[in-house]
Parts: sequence; C-alpha cells; structure tokens
Amino acid sequence: MSAVAEPAVFPLSGNPANGRDGVRQDVQRFAEAALAESKREGLWLAVRARWVALAVIAVTLPIMNPHWDVLYYIASLGLFAAIGWAQLKVGKAGVSRPELFLMFCDLALMTFIAVVPNPFAPSDWPIGMQFRFNSFIYFFVLLSTATLAYSWRTVIAMGTWTAGLWAIGVGWAWYFHADSYAALAERVRAAIGSDVRMFAAIDPTTINVTARFQEVVVFIIVAVTLAVAVRRSNALLVSHAGIERERTNLARYFSPNVVEQLSKNDEPLKQVRTENVAVLFTDIVGFTAYADGRNPAEVIRTLRQFHERMEREIFRHGGTLDKYLGDGLMATFGTPFAGNSDAGNALRCAQAMLDSVDELNHERKPRGEPPIRISIGLHYGQVVLGDIGLNRLEFAVIGTTVNAASRLESLTRQFGCAMIASDELVQQARAEAGGSSADFAHLVAQPPQAIRGLERPLGIWTRAGHAA
Repeated sequence: MSAVAEPAVFPLSGNPANGRDGVRQDVQRFAEAALAESKREGLWLAVRARWVALAVIAVTLPIMNPHWDVLYYIASLGLFAAIGWAQLKVGKAGVSRPELFLMFCDLALMTFIAVVPNPFAPSDWPIGMQFRFNSFIYFFVLLSTATLAYSWRTVIAMGTWTAGLWAIGVGWAWYFHADSYAALAERVRAAIGSDVRMFAAIDPTTINVTARFQEVVVFIIVAVTLAVAVRRSNALLVSHAGIERERTNLARYFSPNVVEQLSKNDEPLKQVRTENVAVLFTDIVGFTAYADGRNPAEVIRTLRQFHERMEREIFRHGGTLDKYLGDGLMATFGTPFAGNSDAGNALRCAQAMLDSVDELNHERKPRGEPPIRISIGLHYGQVVLGDIGLNRLEFAVIGTTVNAASRLESLTRQFGCAMIASDELVQQARAEAGGSSADFAHLVAQPPQAIRGLERPLGIWTRAGHAA
C-alpha cells in the first residue's frame, strides 16, 4: 500500500452523492418508517385499550341499571369490540378509507345508542330521558383510544364528526318527538307553577338543547387539545428517529462507547484541535493477485469477511474506523476524544487482528480457499482533527503521523513480517501499561528506518506471523 498524503476523512451522515438534500431524504425515510412502526404498535395498543374499556363498562352497566333491558347495551358493546377488531385488520401506515369508515361507524353507533330509546325498555319514557343518562361521556372513550394510533388530523376529524352526528341526533329528537308528550309536559308545568327553571330541570320530555350544545363544545375543545398533543408527540418521534439515525450512522465509524459520548455533546467535532493519536493501517497482502481471474462474488465475500473481523476488533478495542481502503482500512485510537490507553489499545487491536485472521484462515482451509495474509502499520503522534466541508461534513485526521503509519504498513514487505509498530507507539503503550505487559512479548526491536516524509529515521518494532 502506498503512503497517503490526502486527509483521512469519513462521512458522518447522509448520502455523499446527494449532499444535504440526501441527508434530509434519508432522515425523512427513517422517520416515516418509525412512524409506521409506531402506528402499528399504537393501533394494537388502542384496540386493547378499547377492549379493556368495554369490559369495564360491561361490568359496571348492570350495577348502574340492574334490569334486563341493560342486555341491549351490553350487546352493543360487542359491536364496538368487533369494530375495533376490524380496525386492527385494515390498519396500516397513515389512515386508509376503510379505517375512516370504521371510525365513522364507531361514532354513528354511539350516537344511535345515546339518542334512540332502548327498544326493550319496559316503560314508555319520553325521548328526552335518553339525555338524562349522560351517554355522551362515552364518546371520550373512543376519542382517547384514537390518540394512541392516529394522527392529530384524524383526532380533529373525530371531534368534527362527533359534533355533527350529535347535532343530528339531538335535532332529530327535538324535531320529531317534541310534541309526543305535550300533555304530560302540560301536567308537569301546571304542578310546578311559574318556576320555569324548575320545570326545565324535571321535565322528562325536555331535550335541553343548551346542555347538549355544551357537550359538543367541550368535546371539540378536548379533541383539539388531544390533537395538539398527538401532533407534538409525532414531531418528537420524528426528531427522535433522526437522532437515532445519526447514532446509527456514528456507530458505523466509532466504537459504542464513543457514540455514547458523541450523543451527549452538541457539535463535538466542529472544533479544530491538535491531539496525540495512534493510527493503524492494515492491508491484505497480495490481494490484487488473489482477485485476478476469480469470481467477483468470491472476491467480495472475502473482503466482507475480512472487513467484518477487522471492524469488530477495532470497536472492541475502543478505536474509530476512519475509512476502508479497498482491501485495507485505516483506524485511529484517541479520536474524537483522547484516552488513557490509546497506544496500548492500538497495539492490542493489531495483535487481535492477526489472531482473528488466523481463525478466518482456519475456517477457509476446509473449503479449499487460500489463506489470507495481512500487514499492519502502527504509529503514534500528533495529528490535526476537525470537521471539513459544507453540505457534506467530513471528520478529517491530518498529519505526518497518518502518512508514517501507512508507510510502516508498506515496510512490512521489506522485513517479511506481519506488523511494524513505531518506537513512539511502543514506548507510549509501555508508559500506559506501567512498564510491563504481555502485549510486548512478540515484538522485536529493529534498527531505525528512514521513512519518506520524516526528517529523521524512525525506530521500529516488528512482529512475525505472516510472510509478506
């Protein structure tokens, strides 16, 4: 692998081909998927809440009305349960026409039960007595369960439909039955005398349009309030989905513990700064010859196996995957935040990579696949860190330390070894470990080597294991 002079960069979010618009589209798709999943969960929760509410009402109704005609209302509860089951079957992301129709059936059935007298009731009560049972409060049950699964627009629609259906029901009762019990009303009025308010309070024939209007107004207020709450909840869900997408995107490059730190800071990468960082380059030796003439699917499968193992070791040792370089990759330790064991983590990661490749070769051998040989270069020193770019942000790791690590990886061919680490990295790792550690047992000191781009020769340590 040749040395690299350009900045080491990687995207933090979005599609690099689409820039900021691509990021917004990705977030939008991610948010839509989250909303769809939320709708499915909310609908199931709403139906379950409906069934629980219906069960509670079925138990309390006989207590409030211990007569056989209450069975009419209990049977009606079965219809509401069936409508809920149907909503669960036709429910999908957004609101479909079948769902809207079933919601309208809910409200129409509730209006019918609340306005039309029970046909099995033994007494011939005036229709105005229907409104004495305060059946309108059950509309709030339907409205509350709807907020669990539907958008704020649907909640507004439910409030509007309820107001319209209730107005129609009250109008029907007032227009067609106002005169049905005129004689009874006259007898009551005569008994009361001139107190019109008392008459209105006890008159069994009165519909009390004013009270019914008040019910509608209160219901609309509650519906609008709940709609605002649902809209705010959806906005928070979309925002949360975007944040989770950003965390997922960060997890492609950083170890989980670093992602957790980044998620707790506002724009933690924007400040340009200088830090001491461990840089690791690794490459598959002879990959060009290996890929020549082979099936492309086999070549890609090999690359994926290699990258998967290398990525796992990088994250396991607290490193940052900077970028893939075809059949190789670059990783840093100490970015975006420096730690107390960056050099040691890099050294342990490199040795774990060699062990992981040995395991992979052990798996490949029974299949008749040739072994993979890798080379690793490690260096520790000062780099410049910070965001670059406008529409597509890149986190750049720049400096001679990066180039030196790349050239140390290339130097493994000359020494016929699997890994070369600079003396700076080894000494830093020793200092972090307190002077003694098994991590240095396989390292062999070599004479200083001239590295292109550096003013003085660089002390190196090698580890055998794979012939270059």
